[in-house]
Amino acid sequence: MNPTKIAQKLISYKTITPKEEGIYEYIQSLLPDFTPLRADKNGVKNLFLTKDFGGENPLHFCFVGHVDVVPVGQGWRFAPFGGEIVEGCLYGRGAQDMKGGVAAFVCALQEFCPKVAPNTPLKLSVLLTSDEEGPAEFGTKYMLEVLQEKKLLPHFALVAEPTCVKHLGDSVKIGRRGSIAGKLTIYGVPGHVAYPKTCLNPIDVVADKLNLVAGAFLDKGDTNFEPSRLVITSMKTDSSAENVTPKTLDIAFNVRNSPATTLKDLENFLEIVLAKVPYDLNLKQNSMPFLSSKDSLLVGCLEQAISEVLNTTPTLNTNGGTSDARFLHAFGVEVVEFGLTNEHIHAIDERLEIKQLEGLSLVFLRLLELIAQRGLKV
Repeated sequence: MNPTKIAQKLISYKTITPKEEGIYEYIQSLLPDFTPLRADKNGVKNLFLTKDFGGENPLHFCFVGHVDVVPVGQGWRFAPFGGEIVEGCLYGRGAQDMKGGVAAFVCALQEFCPKVAPNTPLKLSVLLTSDEEGPAEFGTKYMLEVLQEKKLLPHFALVAEPTCVKHLGDSVKIGRRGSIAGKLTIYGVPGHVAYPKTCLNPIDVVADKLNLVAGAFLDKGDTNFEPSRLVITSMKTDSSAENVTPKTLDIAFNVRNSPATTLKDLENFLEIVLAKVPYDLNLKQNSMPFLSSKDSLLVGCLEQAISEVLNTTPTLNTNGGTSDARFLHAFGVEVVEFGLTNEHIHAIDERLEIKQLEGLSLVFLRLLELIAQRGLKV
């Protein structure tokens, strides 16, 4: 089946996080020889499909994705769940992020599996969740716990997130930075602005420190990771009156951290900078940084597939935000991310280029062939 037709159908399901809307039944119908395993929790629905070709000690490779999408928003030219094709582009919420990627690997599996000889030591699988765009507590992370208990964890996995920037094949994610969320509360003494000697304005207290905090680089980065940087996202006080100084100033911030900066490093940095400032600090490590080996079988096969199909050499990087790849790495699965370009993700009139989608499916097909050829010799 053609990946565009599959993507059109996937887009038609209104799967705003964490809704599944019956999309799994359609996907299962496309891979009828795969054995389904469902593990749903707290309104999140997860699906694992697996096909074992019968050989002993099989190499297990898994395609990973999510079916949920962000809310639609206003101002679309085309129906957000209509899957319309206009001038070589397929429009719809989730087209790039990431129903296009799911359609591409489902199509590749449809074409590849009938070619595999019986008793080949190979296992292929698909892991899907309806909660990647949301809290992600009961999605891929929970499903991996279930797979671990059942001894079904894959050796290798590819998350079909939209990783490319200018053209298909220019970027492969081999890791991600971590994410640390923080909240600073600066304390003062409230009072009437006409009597400043009776007040201690927390804004004044921290004003000369903000230039040392906002945008601060916490390390120099390295060949694999950009420098860790503190980014302030909001500042607010507890005062709503223009003639009363506030008691507190709350500063929210986020750090996308490389392995060179830990939560403790961040805490120490702020302790030094704010040495004479009365404050409380709350930090939370939402995700840890990770890096897959550039020399792994999976990276090598993917680079070769991209080179052969697209005639381009990808940049191996760790740019961007967090993804479900972090959960796979935490469970010991060698993981990479590769998919469509990402210029329209989460946007009004989200769309993908059909030519890209077809190319991505061919890359996935070639990847499967190379894993079977090279991987089974290891």
